[in-house]
Amino acid sequence: MAGKAVPHFHNEPGVAVIHVGVKEFMCIGALPPFDHPHVFLDMGAETEIICQYCSTLYRYRAGLKAGDADPPACVWHDDAKLAAE
Repeated sequence: MAGKAVPHFHNEPGVAVIHVGVKEFMCIGALPPFDHPHVFLDMGAETEIICQYCSTLYRYRAGLKAGDADPPACVWHDDAKLAAE
């Protein structure tokens, strides 16, 4: 995924499963300042993965776009970074 933005997801709402449209992404756990280390997760050939820090279950859903999630509230946007650009 070099040269591309890596989507970041969180589980602030505390849902049981987050469906994502990518198999490589970052989990941040909760929203800052209560986030855990931002970890890169790669599902490889599988369709789900559990974050080793927060135990969030992520499932791949082909119908979602790369930066989308279900529920949509679990997509993290770094507003500070966007404001600096």
